[in-house]
Amino acid sequence: MLAFRYVEQRKVPVTIIHMKIDDYIPFCEYFVIPYFLWFAYIAVTVFYFSFINKNKKEYWQLILTLGIGMTLFILISLVFPNGQDLRPATLTGDGICIQMVRHLYQLDTPTNILPSIHVFNTVACCVAIFRHQAFRRHKLLLTGTGVLSLLIVLATVFLKQHTVIDVIAAIALYLCCFQLIYRPKAVHAKQPVRA
Repeated sequence: MLAFRYVEQRKVPVTIIHMKIDDYIPFCEYFVIPYFLWFAYIAVTVFYFSFINKNKKEYWQLILTLGIGMTLFILISLVFPNGQDLRPATLTGDGICIQMVRHLYQLDTPTNILPSIHVFNTVACCVAIFRHQAFRRHKLLLTGTGVLSLLIVLATVFLKQHTVIDVIAAIALYLCCFQLIYRPKAVHAKQPVRA
């Protein structure tokens, strides 16, 4: 958290991240609800795998994946300061969702967006839940998890918090972590044999 706060508050020139497709995605304040649900989603998932689930391997797979992803995010932010300029110039209206977006924009600057930690952690928790043996019979839980995860990922772009490339980078980073943490034998098998 201290490292995240540091990269958020330091004043350095940033590279603006932008894709043409970002301009076609409309701003939609209602996505602030799943965006803020992310905090509870991650907390509940980590709590479950830490204190309720008895499978230590699953616990370490999730924790190591989250730890690696967030550490790499900090390192990328340090060596490649980046940001975006997609946020609406003004937010009109006084509805609860607009007020929540205003609060979000005050808390979270439009910098250090690549890759999206929101997306990375969402995918990491979603995969951990789907792979958990005890949850495989609970179709409603898995459906709810999948829908919430998708809404959180969509929220990052519809709230203009992230660009599409941030989302792609987060998923790509997660896939690398998945190979290392969940499928280490597959990674070793692909390495050339030394003579």
